[in-house]
Amino acid sequence: MTLQRISPEDARRRIDAGALLVDIREPDEFRREHIPGARNIPVAKLTSIADSAGVVYHCRSGGRTDANCQRLATATQGGEGFLLDGGLEAWRKAGLPITADRRAPLEVMRQVQIAAGLLVLIGVVLGLTISPGFFGLSAFVGAGLTFAGVSGWCGMARLLAMAPWNRPARAA
Repeated sequence: MTLQRISPEDARRRIDAGALLVDIREPDEFRREHIPGARNIPVAKLTSIADSAGVVYHCRSGGRTDANCQRLATATQGGEGFLLDGGLEAWRKAGLPITADRRAPLEVMRQVQIAAGLLVLIGVVLGLTISPGFFGLSAFVGAGLTFAGVSGWCGMARLLAMAPWNRPARAA
């Protein structure tokens, strides 16, 4: 089975006709912003999904759905499968509704990018102004990012995920 790319307007029509909308992003991304009515099933946890009216998959920009197209096609059972062309960003550009919670923390990977960028910048500034030994901080962060890219394991992401602002609130 191959998945057909459809526009946000076509996706809206299919969803209104009963198709299931599946957001394959991570839960932290979904909490911050999503299409109303979408089910959040991260691509790593998607095994099989059935809906006789069809399934429309989406991510933020379409990159993850493109990269996982075969996996999504294999998981689709009992109906047609579609990819929302351009993802959530195209949906927004088309003027379709989005549910956003700006109080939710930034996605963990964005937090990693901000923290790593600041640490590299601090290392360079301190290395230029105080002591060349501070360039080691920038080198350490660069080595960590390289390791994360090669291995798929990011220590900074794990550490940030445990931060108090990223923990789910406890019920009273």
